Amino acid sequence: MWVQSPAKRRRIYRSQQGNNLLYHAYEIQRSLLNGASAWASIASEMMSNPANPWSHTAVGPMTANALEVFAHATASYGKPAFNITEIEVNGEAHPVEEATVVNRPFGDLKRFRHTGLPESSPRILIVAPMSGHYATLLRGTVERMLQSCIVYITDWADAKLVPMHEGHFDLDDYIDYLMDFLEQVRVEGDGERPHMMAVCQPSVPAFAATALLNQHDSPATPKTLTMMGGPIDTRESPTSVNDHAMNRPIEWFRQSVIATVPSQYRGAGRRVYPGFMQLSAFMSMNLGNHMMSHWEMFKHLTVGDDDSAQATKDFYDEYRAVCDMTAEFYLQTVEEVFQKHSIPNGEFRHKGEIVDLGKIDKTALLAIEGERDDISGLGQTKAALKLAKGLAESKKRYYMAEGAGHYGIFNGSKWRDKVAPEVEKFIAKHS
Repeated sequence: MWVQSPAKRRRIYRSQQGNNLLYHAYEIQRSLLNGASAWASIASEMMSNPANPWSHTAVGPMTANALEVFAHATASYGKPAFNITEIEVNGEAHPVEEATVVNRPFGDLKRFRHTGLPESSPRILIVAPMSGHYATLLRGTVERMLQSCIVYITDWADAKLVPMHEGHFDLDDYIDYLMDFLEQVRVEGDGERPHMMAVCQPSVPAFAATALLNQHDSPATPKTLTMMGGPIDTRESPTSVNDHAMNRPIEWFRQSVIATVPSQYRGAGRRVYPGFMQLSAFMSMNLGNHMMSHWEMFKHLTVGDDDSAQATKDFYDEYRAVCDMTAEFYLQTVEEVFQKHSIPNGEFRHKGEIVDLGKIDKTALLAIEGERDDISGLGQTKAALKLAKGLAESKKRYYMAEGAGHYGIFNGSKWRDKVAPEVEKFIAKHS
């Protein structure tokens, strides 16, 4: 039996204690910044109040705008709402119904549909990433697909809010959730097989779940699986994200980024990869761009371009709303996907069972990549099409979104005008 040396156990213990202290330090800092943000917001309103003589000088409005930017940048954000209340289709507005149809400890299944959609419309499960952000990051994805489909989405929980008695959640559990959710979508569709779309990281578990359902001839086997910017084979066009995962042993991640949830949360005692650490990693990759965005926000406010300033605020309201993920899920994903390359090597297992990608023969596959994606490089998602050796070529499709970065393939104008129509055509063809 493998046993760690006492010296190594001491190093791991010291590292874990350091991360726990870091979590507490972050909470203290967050409390202080919340206060600073509130005072800055009040001061901004005072400086811009017409009753204040300074508001009629050049210095007053400029100071008010700077304080407003600071207040926004230092505020903390909870879980955002989807707030999709209405959808416009062919110039006609339709009310949207949002419902939670499955409630599970580590994630719910939400359903969106508008009153103009017939019950026979395609039903699609959108699998949101469990990578530090809430499912609302895909609000634009849901809105666009809602024009032609009854849309379901995985609404993953913040791990620090899941009590310890609910057990653990790893990559195997993630796959189980997807298969259960697909079954729920099938039942609600009167037995009609659903469609599935995975955005970024969940392309791997969605691909595995699809293979297992094909393997076992399940009635919940999806008709189509669309994978967008997913790390199926990270050896293709490796990015800085891939290099970061490859250049360090799994023990480094276990010791350096995993912390214990503090006592003030419902998930106290749970080992997690904290959301604030993930956000720091995200922002450090493009720190200059983020700084310029806030500088541009300040300039927009200064010249009275409130709409442009608000667009930046809306983006960061969503981007800075982060959540923790379970340590076991994060570490298993790093090891299996980025270090061992278990999926492309044909060695990926689900609860001990080999996931045979060659058994996929009923689910049509669409791989979508962004030309300028700096998270999942070109070829990483396309690799899925080669791995599905048992699938007819007529059921495979590849699409590269020209000029699109990682975010652009599922949100924004390129998604709405170029990528989404390709998805809709693919779904229609294989329905």
